[in-house]
Amino acid sequence: MLIVDSQVHIWGADTPQRPWPKRAEAQRPVPLGKDALLLEMAAAGVNRVVIVPPSWEGDRNDLAIEAAVSHPQRFATMGRLDPQDPRSRGQITNWRKQPGMLGLRFTFHIPVLVSLITEGHMDWVWGEAERAGVPIYVLVPHALVHLIDDVAQRYPALKLVMDHLALSSSKKDAAAFAEFNKLLAIAKRPNVAAKVSALPCYSTDKYPYRSLHGYIRQAYDAFGPQRLFWGSDLSRSPIPYRQHVTMFTEEIPWLNTQDKEWIMGRGVCEWIGWKI
Repeated sequence: MLIVDSQVHIWGADTPQRPWPKRAEAQRPVPLGKDALLLEMAAAGVNRVVIVPPSWEGDRNDLAIEAAVSHPQRFATMGRLDPQDPRSRGQITNWRKQPGMLGLRFTFHIPVLVSLITEGHMDWVWGEAERAGVPIYVLVPHALVHLIDDVAQRYPALKLVMDHLALSSSKKDAAAFAEFNKLLAIAKRPNVAAKVSALPCYSTDKYPYRSLHGYIRQAYDAFGPQRLFWGSDLSRSPIPYRQHVTMFTEEIPWLNTQDKEWIMGRGVCEWIGWKI
């Protein structure tokens, strides 16, 4: 079975030569680079990773592109772009011509970034991405899912992916899923998929996180296995990488072999156009 992680961050240190914008804290004190990630992948049995450059580094894709150049069969990227920078205009047309670059990722989960979507700064991006065939990962809290639903309706050929089942708060367990129905509702849009990623971060339970299985089933019933993508968000994981894999491949009895093939790798590759 092809195992493809739909989200892992890699980043470099905050230095005068490569300064961060100081809008968020890193998930680890020591940066996670491609070489360390390759070792983690080998131990966990992960074949491929979709690199998502983190917001705390700013709108940089250099390390992700470097990783994809070095290991094109192991790494691809959903990259960052500043929608408020005039220089970003026109870049999306040729976005996928960059090495390993398959799409874009935008986050609207902290106050400094929420205004991008609520004040119209993203309006030009959606149409340009749809015309260029560039899929987009989005991270929004449940309370803002309706804004992405509107985008999905207005741009039906634009492929969108809801990160982490739209879980983006510091809450856990039932509190984290209090408005989960808002995420399930967007499944009616055929151009929207969802990532069952980083889920242990939203639970006080222990592996195999049986308290999460019911929510996973609800997402499965809403989106189906072809629009549900496994991922770890490894750099903030509370469990070993291998357990992220086996939680889905060994611990959820109602997932059949074909379901697992889609959820664990085939689905995300087909959705974002990473040739298998």
